[in-house]
Amino acid sequence: MTFAPFEPTRNVEDFHLAAFAYYDGLEVIEHLKLGTPVDLVGEPTNPHDSEAVAIYFQGTKLGYVPSTKNSLISRLIYFGHDDILEARIQMSNTENHPDRQFRVVVKLKDKRK
Repeated sequence: MTFAPFEPTRNVEDFHLAAFAYYDGLEVIEHLKLGTPVDLVGEPTNPHDSEAVAIYFQGTKLGYVPSTKNSLISRLIYFGHDDILEARIQMSNTENHPDRQFRVVVKLKDKRK
């Protein structure tokens, strides 16, 4: 029997997009399909959570990484390592409650040649 070589996961975190109902996601909702890239933006001056990480699609704020899952991502962004992360829409179901409509996955970029 031959086994494939071990390949560790690139996943850093995955989560339902938090606070979608409070931001401008409805303006771009038709573009938020499976695999759509989104941007992670740290908000260290956020008055509610100094580790807040907002999620944007083409300049439109969609919501946040949930506070229970933002610590590592926030630190990587804060210390300038955001270039090693990529985030994409992992699940889209607009029939769900707004806080359950979108799931996002954050992965390490594969920079191997």
